[in-house]
Amino acid sequence: MRALFLFTLFLIVAGPLLGQELRIVDRPIVWDSTRARLSLEYLEKRHGIVQPEPVIAPRMVVVHWTAIPTLEGSFRAFDPVELRARPELVNASTLNVSVPYLVDRDGTVYRLMPDSLFGRHCIGLNYMSIGIENVGDGRKHKLTKAQLEANVLLIRQLFGRYPIEYLIGHHEYLRFKTTDLWKETDPNYFTNKVDPGKKFMRQLRKRLKDLKPLGPPR
Repeated sequence: MRALFLFTLFLIVAGPLLGQELRIVDRPIVWDSTRARLSLEYLEKRHGIVQPEPVIAPRMVVVHWTAIPTLEGSFRAFDPVELRARPELVNASTLNVSVPYLVDRDGTVYRLMPDSLFGRHCIGLNYMSIGIENVGDGRKHKLTKAQLEANVLLIRQLFGRYPIEYLIGHHEYLRFKTTDLWKETDPNYFTNKVDPGKKFMRQLRKRLKDLKPLGPPR
């Protein structure tokens, strides 16, 4: 199925804010029959959802950072079909982590896979969320202003394309455990996250307040 993505198309998409532009480059990760099979297995075993295709109906955007300082290193982390490290995740599934969008430090957005496909990026909420990964971390390689601008424009696009209600940072996801949206068959399977940080999410929500996105439960 990777042949479906073997074109690299540079798109300039007019942004809705003051003539800003969102740069999107198609750079597909491996999506083959094995990844599709593992995605369907994950949906069934971890989310309790049985369906014929590994697709989602997006209702949420989850923002992350990669904790890797470079674009190439971040891409290499998502590209393989199966996890090569992180035993705390491998025990739950060998399906590798993936998201549709990877934002470089200069604000360029790389589309790794269609945003309607299932990606493993947020325990309990994968089945209904689109993940955005930002190259960097909260220490030496803090997220940049260009990344903030790109996230704003990308999230606006996604809210216009899908009936999305929620916008959260990865560090906020556990607050959904007590809601009907949480779907994880093992109550003891979770990880503690700090990305992308309170400051970045505060800035995002300020810029996107006109969309009236819902956050995590208080």
